Parts: sequence; structure tokens; C-alpha cells
Amino acid sequence: MSETEGVPQVWRNVRLATFAPGLPGIGAVENGALAIRDGRIVFAGAEADLPGAALAGAEIVDGEGRWITPGLIDCHTHLVWAGDRAHEFELRLAGASYEEVARAGGGIVSSVAALRAASEDDLVRQTLPRLDALIAEGVTTVEVKSGYGLDLASERKALRAARRLAESRSVGIRTTFLGAHALPPEAGGDKAAFIAEVADAMLPALAAEGLVDAVDAFCEGIAFSPDQVARVFDRAQGLGLPVKLHADQLSNLGGAALAARYHALSADHLEHTDESGAAAMAKSGTVAVLLPGAYYFIRETKLPPVALFRQHGVPMAVATDANPGTSPLTSLLLAMNMAATLFRLTVDECLAGVTREAARALGILPEVGTLEPGKRADLAVWSVERPAELVYRMGFNPLHARIRGIR
Repeated sequence: MSETEGVPQVWRNVRLATFAPGLPGIGAVENGALAIRDGRIVFAGAEADLPGAALAGAEIVDGEGRWITPGLIDCHTHLVWAGDRAHEFELRLAGASYEEVARAGGGIVSSVAALRAASEDDLVRQTLPRLDALIAEGVTTVEVKSGYGLDLASERKALRAARRLAESRSVGIRTTFLGAHALPPEAGGDKAAFIAEVADAMLPALAAEGLVDAVDAFCEGIAFSPDQVARVFDRAQGLGLPVKLHADQLSNLGGAALAARYHALSADHLEHTDESGAAAMAKSGTVAVLLPGAYYFIRETKLPPVALFRQHGVPMAVATDANPGTSPLTSLLLAMNMAATLFRLTVDECLAGVTREAARALGILPEVGTLEPGKRADLAVWSVERPAELVYRMGFNPLHARIRGIR
């Protein structure tokens, strides 16, 4: 990995997957070159068109025909957690459903107990190996949700630990407050009172401390109703924060349409989304974040409506959903393979889903996600002959170099 701030650099003899608007597919450029100055891309295109000014004082790197893509972006993770939930995996192997595990005291609440017992330093220490696994595959930006604290002090601890990851590693971290993730044991079953606490106390306090980039919620029968989620989203909008939603994973409560009503950055999971929900997302520009790791791990059988998303022009992103209970996955390359094999996404859709569309799902597309002049030089260089290899191969990492412009 290299950092490019203050180090002019030109990569020649490379092939580019730019994902730039106006170019077909992945925006491929054969016989390409890419120039970086002050942590920003200043040229990305055919080497024959490389301006002489880009070469002035620059380090010249022979890419030897390798492919360069934007740095990968994991736009949906719960990366900060404590302990593990391997015992629940054994329960599901024995036939227990996700809902049955949750109602028996497992699921999210078991992670709540572990996170509350851990210190902030413990959380950083336990999370870094998971982050390192993503970084080793060319990931340059990771979204990290809270939601395993479920009280103000513990949610603050989780978000602070997430922010500290960027101090220990050269990676972009986007923090999402997911206070409306599950009902904590001390709530005594009173969802309305807990949602009031999330909306009126936790969210304003954490936002005032600068710990929140976006707000998420879990809209599901075992979690919170659309009306309860709307209360949280109303407060988020009042604070000027964008929203995201765990929607339609286990049933159709109209989560996709709810997310669209609030012009959410993304709606995620979406296995049970119907056509009206897809159409609403298209109209609002809400990204569909597909999470094949969770689909695989909990043995889901209802596929997300990819054909409807294509029909209505809903942008699709792909993410790991890295979490201890339903997707202990820290490989974005494998997530792409799963999205192709399980959800039948095309290679181009998978690759765009972990670059351009993942950036869109985090609201950072103006900065990263494509290879275009002016964007931050977050790049991955791959020793492959075809970009399809990044989706096709399993358990194989062809990353040659990871570059992160940090201006």
C-alpha cells in the first residue's frame, strides 16, 4: 500500500476500469495511463493522450499491463463488535431459524452484552484484524455501523472505536448510527419508549459530538415498525443527516418505499422488496445494497428482485455485511462472487457495485468510486488478465498494490 499525498506519480502501461459516466460497461481503457498529484487523480485515460505536464517531477511506474480499478468500498458493515456468535451458527445448523435464535435471547442482544463489557481499546484491537482482511483485498473505504451498544455510552464507545480505525490504518471510515437495531433487555419490551430514547437523546448527542455520518435502522417484525423508523428518520433529517435502512430482509413491511420517502442513500438486503418499492427507490435515487453473505449464511431462499432493480434503473451495490451473527464475512472479493452466483449479477454489475455504486450508497461519489480527474486517488492495482477474474475466482487475491490518496 502507498499513500500519494505530495508524491506525484504516473502509472504507464496499464489498463483502466474507470467506471466513468459516458463510457460503456466498466469504462475500460486499454493502453492506459493514470497520473496522481497531491493525492488526486489528474489524468486517467489513454497513454497516448497523457499530457506532458502530468509527467513533470513525477515518479514513473511501469504497470506491466495490470488493471487499475478504483479502490474497493465496503458500504455496509457492522465491523466493530466483541466476541463471536459461533454457538448460534451451531444452533442454525441444528435447524433453528434466525427469528428463533433472536427470540431465545441470541442474535443481536448477545452481541450487545459482549460490546458493553468491552472497552474502547478492546473494540479497536478486536476489529483491526477484520479491517486488515478487507484492506488486503484493495478496500480503501469502509462503512461501520454501531447498533451493538443500544445505550448512549455504548453506542458512543462503538462509534469512537470505529473512528479510531482510521488513525491506525490508511483507510476511509464512514460511521453510521444504528441505534434502532434491536430492543435492549432493559427496555422491557417497550419499543416506543426505546425509539424515543434513540431519536430524542442518543442521536442528537452523538451527532453533536461529530460521530455520525449517517443514520440507519432495522425495519422488520423482529425489530422496528415503519412508523417507529420514521420517528428516527425525522430526527435525522432535522439534524441534516442522511439515512439508510435495513429493509425487507425477512418480510415486506414496505421498507424500500419508506427508505425512498426519506430519499435514503440506500436500502439494504431487500429480499422481499416488491415492484412498487423498487420503483420508489428508482425515483428517489436510493441505492439497493445487496448482501449475499447474509443470504448465504442464514440459508435464505427468497432472492432480492434484481430483475426489478434493472427494469426500473435502481443502482445496485454489493457489500459484505460483516457482522458476528449473520454474515461473518470479511472478503469483498468473495461477496462479489456470491452476488454473481447467488443473485445472478453480471461481472460489470458486481465490479460497479463495490466501486461506483458503493460510493453512491455512502454519499461520497463526488470524491471516490471512479477513476476521473479531481477525485481522490484511492486505487487498487490487480495482477489479472481480465477484470472478471476478480469476481470469478474464490479464495484468491490478485492485488498487486493498494494506493490511497489522503488529501
